[in-house]
Amino acid sequence: MTEPLTSPGEGFHPHLPDTPDHPAAPLRTRLHHIRADSLDGDTAQTGGMRRFSAISGKTVGSEKLWMGQTHVAPATSSSDHHHGESETAIHVVGGHPEFVFLDDSGDEPVEVRLRTSPGDYIFVPPFVPHREENPDPTEEAVVVIARSTQEAIVVNLPRLYALPKDQ
Repeated sequence: MTEPLTSPGEGFHPHLPDTPDHPAAPLRTRLHHIRADSLDGDTAQTGGMRRFSAISGKTVGSEKLWMGQTHVAPATSSSDHHHGESETAIHVVGGHPEFVFLDDSGDEPVEVRLRTSPGDYIFVPPFVPHREENPDPTEEAVVVIARSTQEAIVVNLPRLYALPKDQ
């Protein structure tokens, strides 16, 4: 039993009736299909990269999760930023992005650069300042991001800095 693919613009459930005698189910009682070509660029942004929302409170009514993609152009670095109270999970799907943060566990903060490849994962704890860099001169870096908050929290910073020791 195979149903036809959902087409863009057909709504959440094109195969379920949405008529006066059969109203559509509430958002929290149905699955949502977000097509790759319908990601929403109207989400929090950071210079040097472009975020696209797939799953959020705005797009599907999620209450505890944000998920989307980030694209970093060749030979580009994002601005320094953190994601507030959000825990962030990153899955590298294309390119070789580098994730940069300051490790303040020693006497002096040390810049750490995590070099990644497709298939790798990165975890960013809440409030940790970082940036994404794409050193490749020709290939775009693309990652899928999941956050523990309903919307993308982005706090852009003037510079990369280590967290205070009491956090």
